[in-house]
Amino acid sequence: MAELTNPSSGNSRGARSSAVPRVDLTAMVDLAFLLITFFMLTTTLAKQNGIDLSMPVDDDPQEVSAGRSMTVCLGDNTKVLWYMGTQDHPSNNPQLNSLSGDGIRKALMSNSKDVLRKTGKGLIVLIKPSDKSVYGDLVNILDEMKVTEVPTYAIVEISDGDLDMMRTSRIY
Repeated sequence: MAELTNPSSGNSRGARSSAVPRVDLTAMVDLAFLLITFFMLTTTLAKQNGIDLSMPVDDDPQEVSAGRSMTVCLGDNTKVLWYMGTQDHPSNNPQLNSLSGDGIRKALMSNSKDVLRKTGKGLIVLIKPSDKSVYGDLVNILDEMKVTEVPTYAIVEISDGDLDMMRTSRIY
């Protein structure tokens, strides 16, 4: 049994000694353990959020339709260079946007609508991170794919032609 006692006072005159007060702490200890147990059993821990991502196999190169493809090159300081079509024959001039604003989201949504209207199929986005981009930029562009509901996207190696376009735009 847990108890709390007061030390006796050093009264040497022979005065009457008073009874030592005793406080039983058993109930308080029981209550503390009950509360700890209750909160341990009722608390839920934070669950990790993940992104499902399927990567292509290196041995099986896939051809991408030029009319449905949009290439997004990730550069320095959250800058993004994008173009429709292939690198050799882009259907528009390469556009420069930022990941921090609405620029890339508007481009993804408008191009997705255009491709769906023209071909009846969804947009294919090729994401090409450069060595100047950071991991957070890749996560942000993958979040944009989910937000804009782009059905098909892939992370691929950046080519020398894309790097030259990025150097020209001063984002590499």
